[in-house]
Amino acid sequence: MLDQHVNVLSLLQRVGEITGRKKFQKIVFISKKLGMPFHEKYDFHRYGPYSEELSLRLEELQQFGFISEIKEEKAGYYQYRYQVAANGEHFLKAKGNDHETFEHEKNVIQAMNACSSKFLELVSTILFLQPADKEEIIRKVHMVKKTQKYSEQDIDRAYAHIEGWRKAINKGS
Repeated sequence: MLDQHVNVLSLLQRVGEITGRKKFQKIVFISKKLGMPFHEKYDFHRYGPYSEELSLRLEELQQFGFISEIKEEKAGYYQYRYQVAANGEHFLKAKGNDHETFEHEKNVIQAMNACSSKFLELVSTILFLQPADKEEIIRKVHMVKKTQKYSEQDIDRAYAHIEGWRKAINKGS
């Protein structure tokens, strides 16, 4: 029943901390597109793919006391930091999932977490627009993400990251 909650909690445990709601959304979306077991439904919103289900799941995990959400004021806006709380660690141990889930994908998840939210927005937008061909995706990225002003180098780097992350995950399968 709580399998999806366990997956979100396990992903967070793998990286230790995720800063930003947008970044959390993008990491789960990209992970899902790379074949990890996430089943949240995503729609396209202002900042790219967004899942109301994931937002509700995070809220529930916080209410269960499994994750902590720390709200910080930063340069005129609020930023949220997420970590697995002690109750969440105990829950994962009881489910037998501590240090097992996403062990194979750990480096990819950590690499995603090291990227900026803006870059993950680009990567997730590209993945959302697939399977269209690359030229069509680039045209649409420039159209729907006009304010982000992604350069051709940004887009090439996003494609390279997607390919590298796919290879890293498929390598050990």
